[in-house]
Amino acid sequence: ALIGGTRLAFADDTLAEIKKRGELTTATEMQFPPFDISDNGVYKGVDRDLVDAVAKEMGVKVSYLDLPWTSVLPGLEAKKFDLCIAPVTITKERMKRYAFSVPIADATAALMKRANDASIMKPEDIAGKTVGGQKGTSQVEQLKAFAAKLPKPVEVKEYVDNNQSYADLAAGRIDASVNSLPNLQYAAAQRSDAFAVILPPFGQPTYFSWVARLDDKTLMDAINAAILKVEADGTMGEIQKKWFGQTTDLPKTVPEPSI
Repeated sequence: ALIGGTRLAFADDTLAEIKKRGELTTATEMQFPPFDISDNGVYKGVDRDLVDAVAKEMGVKVSYLDLPWTSVLPGLEAKKFDLCIAPVTITKERMKRYAFSVPIADATAALMKRANDASIMKPEDIAGKTVGGQKGTSQVEQLKAFAAKLPKPVEVKEYVDNNQSYADLAAGRIDASVNSLPNLQYAAAQRSDAFAVILPPFGQPTYFSWVARLDDKTLMDAINAAILKVEADGTMGEIQKKWFGQTTDLPKTVPEPSI
């Protein structure tokens, strides 16, 4: 009972410490447009706009760390910062280890090809081809599961970040790239001469969320309350229109993961 009480007190202390110092410390990888972008050293994107609005609701300032994706969740567990604002796909395994916020965006896995490639018209057409994606993402894992059901094997190349995958796709070194649908739609819109999204998405409907340590329930409750307030007052819709060109209704609670 004493140990349990100590754990609860420690969990409560994270939010209390944030309030005391007046700052929420966050981390992401700033190579994941349109969610996280480093523009000549200036941090921009969906997550930047949204976390600024959330922190304002909480009455605190916010700081941002730029880390490689493979270092973000380990850094959270090591208590190097308070909140991971890198979009994390809600999965059954991750829910065992982290506290998830209500969804901040769609995360359904999809594919992108070269705009002039008529050999891929639907997701199943990647059979026998090479597809790239970011190492350590649920989208790559979903791709592997999807590819295993196809009549010809798919070579999956894993990259440090999605920009490398997109560069190899444009250069013809791979045949397609995997990512979430919003990321690919943004990339294709920026370079419509080079890229086209393959529709429909091949993945099961999933969502992106922010994550905290599993013990930090009080902090996540405060984050969720602020996100829902930002949704209700129209700020979320403005952010979506700015970066996605349209608004999307999102679940108001953490959904049961499908993957």
